[in-house]
Amino acid sequence: MNHTLWWKRSALLTLALAGLLIILWVQMNQYQPESQLTSKAAVDEFLVENWVEKHPQQNADSFVELKTGIFIQSLHFLDSSQVHVTGYIWQKYANTPEHIEIKNGIGMDRAGFILPEQVDQTTPTEIYRKRFLLGKEVCENVIRGCQESQAWDEELIGWYFEASLRQPFDYVNYPFDHKTVWVRMWANDFSNNIVLVPDFDSYDATGLNDIFGIENDIVLGTWDREDTFFDYYLSSYTTNFGIQNYIGSNGFPELRYNFVVKRKFASAFIVYLLPLFLVSILLFSALLTVTAEEDTSSRHGFSTSDFIAAASALFFVVMLAHIQLRQEVGGTNIVYIEYFYILMYAILVLATANTYLFSAQAASKAKWLSTIHDNDGLIPKLAYWPVVLSSLVIITLLQIFA
Repeated sequence: MNHTLWWKRSALLTLALAGLLIILWVQMNQYQPESQLTSKAAVDEFLVENWVEKHPQQNADSFVELKTGIFIQSLHFLDSSQVHVTGYIWQKYANTPEHIEIKNGIGMDRAGFILPEQVDQTTPTEIYRKRFLLGKEVCENVIRGCQESQAWDEELIGWYFEASLRQPFDYVNYPFDHKTVWVRMWANDFSNNIVLVPDFDSYDATGLNDIFGIENDIVLGTWDREDTFFDYYLSSYTTNFGIQNYIGSNGFPELRYNFVVKRKFASAFIVYLLPLFLVSILLFSALLTVTAEEDTSSRHGFSTSDFIAAASALFFVVMLAHIQLRQEVGGTNIVYIEYFYILMYAILVLATANTYLFSAQAASKAKWLSTIHDNDGLIPKLAYWPVVLSSLVIITLLQIFA
């Protein structure tokens, strides 16, 4: 058997599988844009199709639209299902009976919105109130009083907020996962037919490829900004909150501001994949010392007990890294990278079994162990990297097409 030729074939197959795996990783790391509302026309079309036409009884008097905008200044993941955000939210009230009724109901010391997924008890702080006429500011501070004779057509109210939001983040594709963090908003008087609509006029651009409503220099740690957009969440509640004729139980459009962040692969690679790669190399190096030739064995210091001890030490390295990973992703289902750890456990067991059987077969010369013993255990050594990488490719393909 030409050992050199077979080692070359094994190396070429290993490189091909490694290249295929990298291509699949690049594909997994691509962000697929979600359904987005990019203009007032798109909002109007959505509301007609998903609320007005489907709920004609609740829309006899139509609904009141209330322009709402948001700007995120900071974002911090507290754990696997909770995120802390700070920023500003503002609303624009027209000088119409419907909007004045809403605004007067809110009062000067209460916010005009509710964050239904907020789990802490921080209260938004009103920062400014201004009145405008035809886009020109006519009153800088409404709270201190405006001239009653001063005409106006729009009142702007802005609040600073900070909130911890609890959301079901998906970690299935970790470390190639994207997180869509949303801030879902209700009108303060959510019992009435009030629909919050995005204040597109307050942003420079809100197209599909535009990032808006978030600090340019925001610190995201192990994440990168990927996308921002508005959309609506159609409500589905099994209660009317004690309110007779409540209209928001089923299919009511609730405004959401979404910002998508992508995990920095380099960070996850160094913390979780690099140790696995190094363990694989060390295990392969240990496997190369397996030999029945006494001179080579004594030169390498090979013994079955030493190999098992080394495999046990590598097992604990993998196990500790696996435990750390589970602590980060929380109580989610098995994530993509976890299959690498499960595969590594299997490889450690198989390599240990191969070494034990090789040593046992060297003494007994059992014919049924010829695959392990032939050519001084060459076949398991040649197959090590192709088996490992082909398993990773299969796992990745199953994850992509799942």
